[in-house]
Amino acid sequence: MATNSIKLLTGNSHPELASLVAQRLGTELTKIMVLQYSNQETSVTIGESVRDEDVFILQSTAPGEINDGLMELLIMINACKTASARRITAVIPNFPYARQDKKDKSRAPISAKLVANMLQTAGCNHVITMDLHASQIQGFFNVPVDNLYAEPSVLHYIRENFDVQNAVIVSPDAGGAKRATAIADRLDLSFALIHKERTRPNEVSRMTLVGDVKDKTAILVDDMADTCGTLVKAADTLIDNGAACVVAIVTHGILSGKAIESINGSKLTKVVVTNTVPHEEKKRMCPKLDTIDISPTYGEFVNTATRKGSITPLELPETIVEETEDKQEEGKEKEEEGAKQEGQS
Repeated sequence: MATNSIKLLTGNSHPELASLVAQRLGTELTKIMVLQYSNQETSVTIGESVRDEDVFILQSTAPGEINDGLMELLIMINACKTASARRITAVIPNFPYARQDKKDKSRAPISAKLVANMLQTAGCNHVITMDLHASQIQGFFNVPVDNLYAEPSVLHYIRENFDVQNAVIVSPDAGGAKRATAIADRLDLSFALIHKERTRPNEVSRMTLVGDVKDKTAILVDDMADTCGTLVKAADTLIDNGAACVVAIVTHGILSGKAIESINGSKLTKVVVTNTVPHEEKKRMCPKLDTIDISPTYGEFVNTATRKGSITPLELPETIVEETEDKQEEGKEKEEEGAKQEGQS
């Protein structure tokens, strides 16, 4: 029987992240050629055998090239399937169409479900993503989906770069309150919330702060920054309410449209994003932009998954993992105590 090994492939959307993950795994990227013909059709040629291999295809969605990146991913998955790969895992750090997860108005499509269907039809056996905009997207699949969290990396960044004794964690909206409170609890910090009213998508009309930020470093945390209109207005609100400075930390730095221009002209001291989305060119245009590398999380996941180990610490926030471990420890102690009592009787 052939010995199974890992094959890591990537398309054109985010080769830098794929290279970092490969370094973490101590392997090389599998040779592959992804081209686009003059008529915009995509062609994929895998340069080495993937027969009976455990294949991981890392493909994020870069702003402005989302549909091209998605089509590349689908064709790569199907190419591996027809080449007799044993198992195909799609590693999609920033899941495309994640904000179209429900029918919120008449005749609206549920595009996230459509993407899930296409991935499975192409031949995907497993999906790995990070900080899904809507966690229920996992239910759109009939194959396993692991939603990893950037929270451990964010916590480490905050501890290393800020005076946590003089900081407050802020959620820019009610939807992100759970994420923000989890981080605040882990750091033993106070929490504030901004209530916002939208007139239309990507435009916020009014904001109201709930909580105290006076003379503190206000750290805004969110899963996504697109045009950055929310973050810029949130920074204005926080400064108006006495915050010493405002920093934003988001998982997916989409930064589309006039986002960079907005950040440069805003009251934000710094905007920190993970590298789920490529943004090296934008960093050169925005001195306020900083990056958290999440390749260690993906490298650890792939290693653990291929060893058939538990990936719970990677797909659950630290707070939940610690609570689970505490409960397990309590259960063991009760079992030991019960065994002692039985022995004495």
